[in-house]
Amino acid sequence: MSKKKQQLFESIYHECYPMILQICLGYMKGNLEQANDLSQEVCINIWNALHSFKGESKYKTWIYRITVNTCLQYIRKEKKKTKVSIEKIAHVLADTSYDSRIDQNKNLYRAIGKLEELDRLLIMMVLDGQEYEDIAEVIGIKPTNVRVKIHRIKKRLKKILDHE
Repeated sequence: MSKKKQQLFESIYHECYPMILQICLGYMKGNLEQANDLSQEVCINIWNALHSFKGESKYKTWIYRITVNTCLQYIRKEKKKTKVSIEKIAHVLADTSYDSRIDQNKNLYRAIGKLEELDRLLIMMVLDGQEYEDIAEVIGIKPTNVRVKIHRIKKRLKKILDHE
């Protein structure tokens, strides 16, 4: 392991870990324990792929792609496992201990978890404060389309939250 690679990884880790955790929380519907595990998996994937970064995009954009792909891979693996009833999931989520910040946003994360995969990615990037141009680059659509999609996602989230 080269010192330069280690320093680069540490820099990326310190700058991007909060973003990685937030995206994972969205995909894990607010479950902090699963999100932490998944975030560690993302970091391992970043470390393993660090040599392949070509510099065609910003590091943060590249990290988003790795994070989203890792989350989607995890979800696909979980879908192949035995299905659990929604009542059991709700019960587990209700009993899970969250830190105070996560607890305040529990309903929002649950609502985000009800969105389609692409919509979850978009809204998590917005919550992370990403510029529409950066989001468009990650998703592969035009910035104007990002604005329209985000507007529609916010309406869906409001509807979900109003009905809980």
